[in-house]
Amino acid sequence: MYSHKLLKPDGRQLTLYSRQPIAEDITAPSPSNEPVRANPHLRWHPLRGEWVAYASHRQGRTFMPPPEYNPLAPTSNPTFPTELPQGKYDVAVFDNRFPSMALAAHNPPESIVETLPAQGACEVVVFTQDASASLSSLELEHLDLLLQVWGDRTRVLGDNPQIQYVLPFENKGVEVGVTLHHPHGQIYAYPFIPPVPAKMLAMQQAYYQEHRRGLLEDLIQKEIADNQRIIYQDDHAIAFVPVCARYPYEVWIAPKQPVANFMDLTPQQRWGLARALKTVTLKYDGLWNRPFPYLMAWFGGPTDGVDHPEAHLHAQFYPPYRTSERLKYLAGTELAAGMFANDALPEEKAKELQAVTVNIEKQIAA
Repeated sequence: MYSHKLLKPDGRQLTLYSRQPIAEDITAPSPSNEPVRANPHLRWHPLRGEWVAYASHRQGRTFMPPPEYNPLAPTSNPTFPTELPQGKYDVAVFDNRFPSMALAAHNPPESIVETLPAQGACEVVVFTQDASASLSSLELEHLDLLLQVWGDRTRVLGDNPQIQYVLPFENKGVEVGVTLHHPHGQIYAYPFIPPVPAKMLAMQQAYYQEHRRGLLEDLIQKEIADNQRIIYQDDHAIAFVPVCARYPYEVWIAPKQPVANFMDLTPQQRWGLARALKTVTLKYDGLWNRPFPYLMAWFGGPTDGVDHPEAHLHAQFYPPYRTSERLKYLAGTELAAGMFANDALPEEKAKELQAVTVNIEKQIAA
């Protein structure tokens, strides 16, 4: 993996990644030369026992993509001036212009509840310069590089003592709020462990202390033995609809042997995850022969400088699902109570995904 660091005219960091050497004369563009002066803050939610971020500057951000968008041709869409430089590279990572958290955040306003500066980081990860591509269309070598990029960003962000947890994710499709057509994801680096990964880590830690084995590691072995919901597997990686799926078509991807974070993956594990990632996304698109919307999030161990043998790096896909001709989203019981009610059995939806034939080498859905 090759990388090249640049500074945008507005002061934001840009890092290019590639499978080939990157030219030194590439220059970093930005929509404006004005420095980004985000100063978000946190407020404590006393009933939920969690922090809420406030970033009023985000009201000026883009909220819907135009019908056609190519960030390499900004003159055709003045609403989206270019963020990507010209040149040969595979993946670009840059600071979000409208961050919900910023390392330089300071002086939070006083309130009737506790407040803190939202000292985190928000990065945009552009998967490829090809505006018409998606994860499902990328070569396996490109996906392998992307996994390395997620590892490098986790290391770089996690080395900051302010950062306790790094979460790479992708929102795909306008149905889940994407603001650019260009294939991209984001990375949020938090000054605390957010509630969802904190709960999962607590469950994994309790299980590890009792059994001296990983909770997800044992669940994967049970899924393999049950052999009803597996979407992909090889010697090193697996993708499956979990027996406890909260969403129809929910899929988890993981290395079979536990590692805490991307940086801990072996080359064989990383390659297996690349194949699993391509298989799952191809199957999603093949369900109804259309780009399939989803949220993909990668959960690993905290970046607190402590070993976490209980943590098992894995991705979870949360897609809205179609019943008849409509897409279903979260309802009152999920949003308000936090208890998910799934209208379909995981086994049924696993069979639908298993039935979608894909050829990941030729990058087509049969």
